[in-house]
Amino acid sequence: MTYQECVEYLFNSTPVFEHVGASAYKAGLENSLALDEHFGHPHRAYRTIHVAGTNGKGSCSHTLASILQQAGYRVGLYTSPHLVDFRERIRVNGKPISEQRVINFVESERHFFEPLHPSFFELTTALAFLYFQEQKVDIAVIEVGLGGRLDCTNIIQPELSIITNISFDHTQFLGNTLAKIAGEKAGIIKPHTPVVIGETCAETRPVFEAKAKEEDAPITFAEDLPEVISSEPCHDAKSGRNYVTRNFGSFHGELGGDYQTKNTNTILCALRELNDTRVTFEAIHKGFSTVSETTGLTGRWQIINQRPLVVCDTGHNVGGWQYLAPQIKSIPCKQLRIVFGMVDDKDISSVMTLLPKNAEYYWAQATSRRAIPSFKVKDLGYQHQLHGKDYGSVSNAFRHAMADASEDDFIFIGGSSYIVADFLSIKHF
Repeated sequence: MTYQECVEYLFNSTPVFEHVGASAYKAGLENSLALDEHFGHPHRAYRTIHVAGTNGKGSCSHTLASILQQAGYRVGLYTSPHLVDFRERIRVNGKPISEQRVINFVESERHFFEPLHPSFFELTTALAFLYFQEQKVDIAVIEVGLGGRLDCTNIIQPELSIITNISFDHTQFLGNTLAKIAGEKAGIIKPHTPVVIGETCAETRPVFEAKAKEEDAPITFAEDLPEVISSEPCHDAKSGRNYVTRNFGSFHGELGGDYQTKNTNTILCALRELNDTRVTFEAIHKGFSTVSETTGLTGRWQIINQRPLVVCDTGHNVGGWQYLAPQIKSIPCKQLRIVFGMVDDKDISSVMTLLPKNAEYYWAQATSRRAIPSFKVKDLGYQHQLHGKDYGSVSNAFRHAMADASEDDFIFIGGSSYIVADFLSIKHF
């Protein structure tokens, strides 16, 4: 098997949520536990931090990994989905798993796992946990795939759990109220294990409090202990944000989205709870300022070009767009141009109520089978007084946006992780 053949095998012979949606979701941990036993419980060989939440868990996971690396630890990082290459999901000190290791895993283990009929995510999680053991990591930051309680990452016994926030997403699996969704995500709270909650509301806070009490788990609400005094976007050549904090000094954060302020507060509270003497101020400051370089993170208010300004972001639901839309509107430009598309399990109508009315839209369709056809996105946009043309593919939409743009324009690409994935896969200029 070549690497490409191996990845195609994984995508085509196992149910992949990113491709087919609900039919790939397997509620229950039976397969995960069987795979874990087969490989000898590899996750027990290293420390873990478990990160759940509707939005922000990717940024928090990458930033924590960056900080821990700067502190001198050998760090495993497991995240999803990938944007360009499957190997992005499994990293050690920022370096993706090798193509050959993926090939070897499939070729040597398929005789065991094929009779189980695992999902793509179950199999990928098993590979990640095994690989981290082989690589002798000191600690691994594990991002939940979907929900928490029944997510196949939920077999680990972390030393710290983090839940960033709760908003409406994946309601067909997690429930149609914020309390029900919080209940699923609270499933990662373990007995006697500290948990940090980033943001709550009247519906979700009692859910977390009750679960923490049930598990006798110390619980910290980051919003009650605000570490961030001020957060300002950089106006010089440096992108990102400048922070002033109560207990961690002043520092530069490389990630520039307005929503990163909340993430930063959650991360700092998590670090305080972790209370690791090797995690110095220097490690924290350097970790925040070098997240992308250290961990390979992409797609979070990522500036691709300056003139015209070109930015992409993977925000893909109402909770994310409540931050993205005001930030997009705040950027001074001659003409705002937006390459936009979504997938079929998202509340596109509610997101469209947040989108700027004064933009020129370039409606696009990601290559995912779950993508809403671009002509339907265009029709929905028209119903929300959003005007533009249907360009089909992301590459075609972006090419036309660039052709139309002057140096003083702002081009934003987003609406879905898969729109950003397609964008990052093309040659931009």
